[in-house]
Amino acid sequence: MRAFQFLPIDGLAPYVDRIWGWESVGGERVDLPVLLPGTGAELYFHYRTPFRRSVSNGAPETCSVAHLFYIRRRPLALLPSDDVGFVAVRFRAGMIHRFVDMPGRDMMDRAPSAEDLWGAAGQELAWRVAGAEALSTRLRLIQRFLAERLSRAAPDIVFERAMGMLYGDPANLAIDRLTDCIGLGRRQLERRFASIAGQTPVEIRSLGRFQKTVRALMLNDSARTTDAALAYGYYDQAHFIRHFRELVAESPQRYLREARARTHFCNTSRWAGAMVMAPSHL
Repeated sequence: MRAFQFLPIDGLAPYVDRIWGWESVGGERVDLPVLLPGTGAELYFHYRTPFRRSVSNGAPETCSVAHLFYIRRRPLALLPSDDVGFVAVRFRAGMIHRFVDMPGRDMMDRAPSAEDLWGAAGQELAWRVAGAEALSTRLRLIQRFLAERLSRAAPDIVFERAMGMLYGDPANLAIDRLTDCIGLGRRQLERRFASIAGQTPVEIRSLGRFQKTVRALMLNDSARTTDAALAYGYYDQAHFIRHFRELVAESPQRYLREARARTHFCNTSRWAGAMVMAPSHL
């Protein structure tokens, strides 16, 4: 399987962490991952067969050619595929709201299509990316579209700052200290988070702690669960295990054993390897 990662153009860099993707080679079967709840928002553009996801009742559901994952309260299981080809945009914490008008509660644990997010313009983008012959063309189309949407946004700077602080230090940042730092009362902050993200600051901090602990364990097979849990703010290993079971309905040991035997979307640090700038000519 071919994998790639790019840094976004300068105008998108404050809001987009990276643009990355996978492409299967020679009909290989790819065991796609079970995606866990977290603070992320990821926009996928498929130029081969879109993801199929397992649902609790009925036949598997096929995602749109372009869609968003905003996973918050339950895992999302992707089914294996032998025709993988996608480009994904990984947004920084809270920054998806710079580009879409849809509130977080309406995106949560669904897979809204580009058309759902942006109407006919989103649908046109999805098909143009799917039909492009070169990766460089796909990158230019996606980044141009996002740059245009960004210029129309009316951002909530206070919310964005609070989200960045919660994601940056979920282990130690108390909500009362956060409100002091940004100069906003707790109830006002909670209302802004509910309106934009669809969750409370406490829920976001909890998901950030969970996400960072799981990522540390996924990227380092020799990492000890206790050490990772303590590093990101859990009281002890039992605290992390209880939280994991609440969100995933199985033990972290079982999940990690199965997840490490397949692919995962836990990309390494931006600085851990060579990442080049995406084509900048828009």
